[in-house]
Amino acid sequence: MATRTRKSPTDDPLAPVTLAVGQEDLLLDRAVREVVAAAKAADADTDVRELASADLRPGTLAELTSPSLFAERKVVVVRDAQDLAADTVKDVKEYLKAPAEEITLVLVHAGGAKGKGLLDAARKAGAREVACPKMTKPADRQAFVRAEFRTAGRSATPEACQALVDALGSDLRELASACSQLMADVEGTIDEAVVARYYSGRAEASSFTIADRAVEGRLPEALEALRWSLATGVAPVMVTSALAQGVRGIGRLLSAPRGMRPGDLARELGMPPWKIDRVRQQMRGWSADGVAVALRAVAEADAAVKGGGDDPEYALEKAVMAIARAARSR
Repeated sequence: MATRTRKSPTDDPLAPVTLAVGQEDLLLDRAVREVVAAAKAADADTDVRELASADLRPGTLAELTSPSLFAERKVVVVRDAQDLAADTVKDVKEYLKAPAEEITLVLVHAGGAKGKGLLDAARKAGAREVACPKMTKPADRQAFVRAEFRTAGRSATPEACQALVDALGSDLRELASACSQLMADVEGTIDEAVVARYYSGRAEASSFTIADRAVEGRLPEALEALRWSLATGVAPVMVTSALAQGVRGIGRLLSAPRGMRPGDLARELGMPPWKIDRVRQQMRGWSADGVAVALRAVAEADAAVKGGGDDPEYALEKAVMAIARAARSR
């Protein structure tokens, strides 16, 4: 299942403004990549600028979108647009009235009440919109898996799609990685037997178990789960995805405003309440510096397992050890 365009006057990724709206990280990233790929296909020298909301200050957008001497194509991506300061929102709303030529602005917005004025202004201006909703229902995740195979021109049985969701859970990055792995390794129709062969033992040694033990500082258990997971055929990229998600959850909760009610905090961070409770228990030994160290370790491991290193298993073990040490950094 790819991202879905809604209420758009055009489905052209090079529309002057694209809104990627929702809280499903994989779909948001794909929406951004689609625009960047289209821009680079039109002009290989396209300049891509990606900014966090804190990086976009009054005047920054005008500077980034000002006419270039060489009339170069540019893509400007603003992450977490719902968090933009009021003065910056004014700049963006003014820009929406007359977008610059050869510039594609991508606003990544969580949706909801926060920052709704900017969302409404972009829609009123005719922005192309890509919906990236959180997939909370198993049926939605099964539809996503079916679409992954279908988009690649491959066939998978309904039973195989359900088995994959049952084995891997709710993380879309992990599901997408699993689909890619199966399509690379298996010819013909992917059925339930294939999924069982690849992911037997997943309930006992899932990548999320590895991540949970690592962020809790329980190194022996994390390494044991990692080695069992790899021995039962789990793709290393799924492990790095789970590790990244675990560390990011710690970082988001550490930086969240104190004193918020659990329900408000869950909405603010885009996490279900049960996950807030789990992450709160896991973060007791963490510091902001520890999160930074752990994220660097995960990034290095991710590069290694995707072809940048000679020994993916060693890279994963090194990352798990760094995360477990960081869990005791406070």
